[in-house]
Amino acid sequence: MKKASYALLALLVLGGAYLLGAVSTQRAGTTNSSRAARTVLYYVDPMHPAYKSDKPGIAPDCGMELVPVYKDGTMGSSGPGAASLPPGTVNVSPEKQQLIGVRVGPVERAAGTRTLRTLGRVTLDETRVFRVTVPVDGLVREAGPIVTGDLVQKDELLATFYNRDFLTAQQTYLYALNTMDRFKNKEGEEQLKATRAQMQAAEENLEFLGMGKTQLQEVARTRQIARNIQLRSLVEGLVLARNVFPGLRFDRSTELFRIGDISHVWIQADVFEQEEQHLKPGTVVRVSMPTQQKTFQAKVSRVLPQFDGTTRTLKVRLETDNPGYVLRPDMFVDVEFPIALPPTIAVPADAVVDSGVKKTVYVDKGNGVFEPRKVETGWRAGDQVEIVKGLMVGEKIVVSGTFLLDSESRMKAAAAGIYGETSEDPVCGMDVDQSKAKAAGRTVDYKGQTYYFCSDDCKTKFTKEPTKYSWKSNPGATTPAGKRLGEAQWEEGKAKEKESTHVGHMHPPASSAGKSAPL
Repeated sequence: MKKASYALLALLVLGGAYLLGAVSTQRAGTTNSSRAARTVLYYVDPMHPAYKSDKPGIAPDCGMELVPVYKDGTMGSSGPGAASLPPGTVNVSPEKQQLIGVRVGPVERAAGTRTLRTLGRVTLDETRVFRVTVPVDGLVREAGPIVTGDLVQKDELLATFYNRDFLTAQQTYLYALNTMDRFKNKEGEEQLKATRAQMQAAEENLEFLGMGKTQLQEVARTRQIARNIQLRSLVEGLVLARNVFPGLRFDRSTELFRIGDISHVWIQADVFEQEEQHLKPGTVVRVSMPTQQKTFQAKVSRVLPQFDGTTRTLKVRLETDNPGYVLRPDMFVDVEFPIALPPTIAVPADAVVDSGVKKTVYVDKGNGVFEPRKVETGWRAGDQVEIVKGLMVGEKIVVSGTFLLDSESRMKAAAAGIYGETSEDPVCGMDVDQSKAKAAGRTVDYKGQTYYFCSDDCKTKFTKEPTKYSWKSNPGATTPAGKRLGEAQWEEGKAKEKESTHVGHMHPPASSAGKSAPL
């Protein structure tokens, strides 16, 4: 009995081993046939595409695994669905991700208030700058200790000067005062009115010569003739300029002092053009001085921003009170604008690589594979950028370390032979080298516009339903005659897609497993 049991067990073990071997052999054959279908031309260093090798191995410079370059022009990758990913897709090991500081974050839609931070410069309120001048010629007798940069009080003595008509004008004024005293209780109303008019004319003549109210009242009280005219400050403020010295002979209307009232100041803040739409007159903003840990509230002026051609920014004027004169002209402060935004997709600014021609983000496809995705951006508020087109909620993108990742992606695309101008496949959204597509016969002319395709399958789909895909191309394209094309199809297709997808995020479905669907 035991012998029969052992014999049966042995037969079962042998049968299982046979089946396992058959399955393994079948899988190996499938894999080998799949690999054989793509011919490897050579292997390259992903960090240095100039290095080529006939055999797989490790790159001598960076220590990375050599990547195969196939006959069809695509570049190998160890990630899932590598054959269907766009050119420039890179595969980075976890160790290397940690080394270059790659961080991944989810794409989310959010609404609320964001803060736009920028730099501001304190300037004088032009309506509160006073120029101290004299309407007559004169000679400076004494110059006070007040110099540029000092804070002066209202009616504080600045200097004294002499004018030859000054003594005669004072004598006329004193005569009118004495006459007024004599006739005050003896003459009738008409005589008093005439005497009062004479005294008022004498006062105005002294004011015209530069005498202030304080000195005028002193002469009326003491009835003594002053030898020099006192020049006093009209306001409390900061001395911006001092142009006097003893013995100076000056002409009428010469600016002797310039004083600014800094109890209320302006702040000039720099913002980009696309940020102007969020800055409405009257908006309350926060102004801070990090070095002194003080904050102020300012308002956006009703004056339209001025464009600065040097910095290529808009100058937004803010107005604020300045208690304690803490804010001084030409000081720099931090300005924070509160911006209310509608629900939209926004990503960190560091996640977007802007080459000047196009903007790119890197989408995490899993297993260390990162796909370059062309996007369109909207507003920028602080360190956040709106994504108008190119990403979907739920995807994961690289938010840190994009610069080094982009460098490797560009080198990988160059190694794959993408050197010329690229175009977007209207079916799957992949970037296509136009010269290669032409050489392979993967182009279609439709309504005066040329479309390029990454594969024969995409070309076939487009040929069967051209109106379904043609609107996704550039609606601003023109024929040689200058006629604009595709605008009607673009508007119609966009309106239809809005009904079935999230607004502003248009992604045709992937045509195969592992294929991305950027615009």
